[in-house]
Amino acid sequence: MSTPQPRPSVAAMPAYVAGKPPVERPGLVTYKLSSNENPYPPLDGVVEVAAEAAGRVNRYPDAGNTELYEALATAYKVPAEELALSTGAVALIFQLVSAYCGPEDEVVFAWRSFEAYPIAVLAAGATAVKVPLCSIDGPDAGHHDLDAMAAAITERTKVVFVCTPNNPTGTSVTQTELDAFLAKVPEHVLVVVDEAYAEFVRMDDAIDGVATYRARANVVVLRTFSKAYGLAGFRVGYAFAPALIAATLRAMALPFGVNVVAQAAGVASLERQTELLARVDDVVAERTRVVEGVRAAGWDIPDAQGNFVWFAFGSPERCAAFAAAADEVGLMIRPYPPEGVRVSIGEAEANTRLIELAGSFPRS
Repeated sequence: MSTPQPRPSVAAMPAYVAGKPPVERPGLVTYKLSSNENPYPPLDGVVEVAAEAAGRVNRYPDAGNTELYEALATAYKVPAEELALSTGAVALIFQLVSAYCGPEDEVVFAWRSFEAYPIAVLAAGATAVKVPLCSIDGPDAGHHDLDAMAAAITERTKVVFVCTPNNPTGTSVTQTELDAFLAKVPEHVLVVVDEAYAEFVRMDDAIDGVATYRARANVVVLRTFSKAYGLAGFRVGYAFAPALIAATLRAMALPFGVNVVAQAAGVASLERQTELLARVDDVVAERTRVVEGVRAAGWDIPDAQGNFVWFAFGSPERCAAFAAAADEVGLMIRPYPPEGVRVSIGEAEANTRLIELAGSFPRS
């Protein structure tokens, strides 16, 4: 008697690795810096709105997410039909790949980048084409090699992901670089600009994701409420896309996926943009302090444009040693062996401990 087996590509799928949770230590406050979460709680008033909505959880949520679509359309001045909501940006990634790819199709993305990309590709039965990032050393460390990515596109390519700021290296593509890349991409290839950390970007010539998708019929831009808005536990992501692509994404979404509490929290958060931007500025200020402190300790880390920093090591042993040293001082961080380690910007005390660790840990 045999058990039915999944498709080979599904059987080969690696599990998504979640960030290590904080571990209680007697006499030591521990901090979770492994998942790029916002260290601040939801914006004032959002929890109260969510609690009120929780009183209606005996009813199904609005399947059309009407209020949240209207709030997003107003906030970004885009038509509601050019938006798609789902349970986090990662769900939109799976929906996109499943809708546009199958066996014999290819998906191009930089590596190392967001680990959900290759999992989504395997789930669809497609082929992942991983294009190495620029060298881990020098001014281009951790950046997308967009020329190499363009060269990797073939007649089999259906989707290209550009993660900016790139998770886990934190580097960001400029608008000039993105425009030059898009000019090389055939119109039938879908380009997904993953901007989960867009609110934290502070650089010249930063990408205008909304303007970019408006200008091109083959561009989708992904955003999320998980990072800057501090709603990671509610799982709400959204996409800007041409109407046909947005409709495809909505068709691929699970019915009632964005629950009633998450919808209410999203609408309430969009009504508090001023407070949001002030909070993001606080995170960016801490990020600047961390980058300057770590560099002062002798580390040549790349520019950080997300809410995290990247330490390149090049060996699994060094990654493991740094993670173990962080654990000893109460910091739960995220190793990506063999390339390096990602550390989220957290509470001020946690960030201070990271700077001190960088000063004491051997750089080679």
